[in-house]
Amino acid sequence: MKLKVQHLFGFLFAFLICHSIQAQDGYQVGDKASDFKLKNVDGSYVSMGDHDDAEGFLVIFSCNTCPYVVAYEDRMIALHNQFAPKGYPVIAINPNDDGASPGDSFEKMKERADAKNFPFAYVYDETQETTKEYGATNTPQVYLLEKDGNDYIVKYVGAIDNNYQDASSVTKKYVEDAMEAVLTGDEVPEKKTKAVGCTIKWRKS
Repeated sequence: MKLKVQHLFGFLFAFLICHSIQAQDGYQVGDKASDFKLKNVDGSYVSMGDHDDAEGFLVIFSCNTCPYVVAYEDRMIALHNQFAPKGYPVIAINPNDDGASPGDSFEKMKERADAKNFPFAYVYDETQETTKEYGATNTPQVYLLEKDGNDYIVKYVGAIDNNYQDASSVTKKYVEDAMEAVLTGDEVPEKKTKAVGCTIKWRKS
């Protein structure tokens, strides 16, 4: 009997560890992504559920200070301008803790949004809970979500394209290709790529 109890506890421990690891991996293609309610630079709170006319979203984990993000900001604006009219607006989420990265504070976010005249929502994940749930590890990192009823299905995760340094030298436009496939009802050609950028600045416990 004692042996059976030990085996049972061992099984439960392994089960919990396994699921804990899976949870930390975040969303994979095909998963249902949760909505969020995060503060925008204009002072309002943004959630995907507020966009009744949206067909989906380009959720991009971004920030102020990462040089990779800076290199991609104009392309992020272009993605919003191209796909928001088709029902897929960009929502940029700053996941960085401002204690670890003061340049990514909410006040600095407002300054950056004004300087670049962002046409999309730029929100702050102050608690980092949304970032952990999605499984984002870098900035920038894109999650293409397609709305299906009340669900948000992950269709693509990864980089914007294959050349952060020079937009004119890009040979693979991962997000654009994924978006065009979703809009035409085709299979996304590359569902996951490596997000190249700066690591997220986590809050110190």
